Amino acid sequence: MMTKNFENFPVYIKSLDLIEKLYQFLQNESFEKEFEFNNQIKIAGFSISNNIAEGSEYNNNRQFIKYLKIAKGSCAEVRSMMIVSKRLKLGDKNSADEVINLSREISSNISNFIKYLSENIEKPQSLNL
Repeated sequence: MMTKNFENFPVYIKSLDLIEKLYQFLQNESFEKEFEFNNQIKIAGFSISNNIAEGSEYNNNRQFIKYLKIAKGSCAEVRSMMIVSKRLKLGDKNSADEVINLSREISSNISNFIKYLSENIEKPQSLNL
């Protein structure tokens, strides 16, 4: 795999956009006393960007895929928490939908990235003894 800085990956940049949207969403006064919810959704959001970054540093497609799968799982966690917030009528519904849609887009991008990396796994060299 040709390595480039994770900071330049479009999916990483989108994950930062998601964190910004999460922070904006949580500014709603209905979250003032929802400390556990706020903390957990922030952890899930940070997990997306951090796992993309960490996995890219291994310079190994198999390892990178492992971390991308964790990031993809964190996308699902963000979506789940946003669905819960809507059911509990916490925050703005339109903002929640924006976060959900961006999370789906990131998850799809990660799936495509995993597919690309899987097709370019380094093959072990056979020894001719």
